[in-house]
Amino acid sequence: METLNYDVLKKSGYDGYILESAPEKVMQFGEGNFLRAFVDYWFDISNEKAGWNGKCVLVQPIKFGLADMINKQEGLYTLYLRGRENGEKVDKKRVISSVSRCLNPYEAEGFDAMMDLARSDDLEYIVSNTTEAGIVYDPSCQFEDKPANSFPGKLTQVLYERWKAGKSGLVILSCELIDNNGKELLRCVNQYVDQWGLGDDFRAYVNEKCTFCSTLVDRIVPGRIRDAAEVARLEAENGYSDPLLVVGEVFGVWNIEGPEWLEKQLPFKEAGVNCPVVPDVTPYKKRKVRILNGAHTGFVLGAYLAGFDIVRDCMENETVLGFMNKMLYDEVIPTLPLDKDDLLSFAAAVQDRFNNPFVNHELMAISLNSTSKWRARNFPSFEEYAEKTGHLPKCLTTSFAAYMAFYSSDIQELTDAGLVCRRPKGNTYTISDDRFVLEFYYDHKDDDAAALTHAVMTNEKMWGQDLTKIPGFEAEAARILSVIRKEGVLKAYADCL
Repeated sequence: METLNYDVLKKSGYDGYILESAPEKVMQFGEGNFLRAFVDYWFDISNEKAGWNGKCVLVQPIKFGLADMINKQEGLYTLYLRGRENGEKVDKKRVISSVSRCLNPYEAEGFDAMMDLARSDDLEYIVSNTTEAGIVYDPSCQFEDKPANSFPGKLTQVLYERWKAGKSGLVILSCELIDNNGKELLRCVNQYVDQWGLGDDFRAYVNEKCTFCSTLVDRIVPGRIRDAAEVARLEAENGYSDPLLVVGEVFGVWNIEGPEWLEKQLPFKEAGVNCPVVPDVTPYKKRKVRILNGAHTGFVLGAYLAGFDIVRDCMENETVLGFMNKMLYDEVIPTLPLDKDDLLSFAAAVQDRFNNPFVNHELMAISLNSTSKWRARNFPSFEEYAEKTGHLPKCLTTSFAAYMAFYSSDIQELTDAGLVCRRPKGNTYTISDDRFVLEFYYDHKDDDAAALTHAVMTNEKMWGQDLTKIPGFEAEAARILSVIRKEGVLKAYADCL
C-alpha cells in the first residue's frame, strides 16, 4: 500500500476538498496530533469555505519529532472526526491539505528555513502548542543558540529576525493549557529581550506591533487508531497508507482573546467555524471547567461505585444522566456569567461528547486527583449557588457525599501506588491523589458517616477553608453519605430527581 501524498491521493479517487499550493501564512510550533486535529483543521476549513488561501508551516519544538514523516507525505494527512452531534452518530473523514511542510530547527537547514520564513511577507500568524511545560523562561538559552532550546527563546529569535528585516508584526495564538497562555508567553519573550540585550526598539516591536493572544482550546483528540484490524480496513477503503492519520471528537471550539479587528482579519468567522474572537477568554474557561470538567468530577465517582466503568454507559442510564443534567442545568448554569443560550448549547453538547460511541473513557482515569478537582471544578458552583439562592444545591451536595464515599469504600490498604478500596460489586480499585489526602482517608477508614464528614470538611488543607461553616452542609452531606453506604449511589442520585 502506497503512503499518502498528492499523487497517491489523486490515484485513490478522493473527491474531497484539497488545496495543493498557497502562500505560507502560519508558522506553527508543534506538529503533534492535537494541533493537526484542531488548528490545522480550522485553517483547512477556512481555505475551503472562506477562500483564505493559506498554508501552515509546522516547526518541531523539540529535537526529535515528525518532520521527516510529514514532509514525506507533503503535509497531507487524514483526519477522522468521530462522536455524536445532536444525538446522531457522526464519523467524518477529511484529508487535511493546509500544511505545506515541517521544519526541524535543530538541523542547520531547518533553522535557516525557519529564519527565512520569519522574514516572509506572507507570514501572518504564529501558533503554538508546546505542552504546559513549553511556556517557560530558561535562562540557559543564549541568543546565539541555533535554536534556543525553550519555545519562548525560539520565538524571540524568530521575532527578532523579522523585526531586523523590517517586516510587519505578527499575531501569536498560544494554545498551551495554562491560564493566560498568551500573556505568559509574552512575559517570557520580554525576559529574553532583557537577558539578550536586544534593545528598546525591538521591545516596542514585540509589545506594540505584535499581538499575543491567550486562547482556550476544547476538543478531545484520542490520536492514532491502535486497532490493527481497523487500520487495515481504513487503508483498504482509502487506497493509501497514512501513518499520520489522526482521530478527534466532533465537538470543537477555539476561543481567541483579542481586539475587534482580529475577528475581521482571521478567516474563521467568514468560514462559519467555531473559533470566536472574544475580549476575554476567562468566562469561557469558567464555562468549560464548571460544565464539562465539573460534570465529569460531579458524577463519575458515584457512578463508579454504582457499577459503571466508562462514561458512555453512564449516559445510557436514566438516573445517572438525569442527575448530571439536573446538576448542570439547575445548579451550575445559573451561576455562570455568559449568555444563557450559549451555556445551554454548550451543556447539550456535553451529553453528546460523553456519549461518544468511539471513545471508551474510563471513570477511573477521570478519578485521578479528585480532591483538588472537586475543589476547583465543583465547589465554586456550589458556593455561588448557595450564596445566590440561600439554599444548598442538592445535586452538588450529593456529589460531595459521593466523593467521600468513593474515597472511603471498604478501605483495604495504603500502598505506594495509592489507597486501595473495594467497590460494592466486589473488585478493588486504587485511588490516586496527593499523599496527604490518601493518608487522611486511611487514618479515618473506620469512621461512620457523621465522623468522616466532619473530619473531611474541617480539613482546611484540602479545601482552603472549614466547610462546616456553610449552614446545613455538614448535616446534609453526612445524611447522604449514610444513604450511599446503606442503599447505594443510585438511590442518592434518584433522590435528587
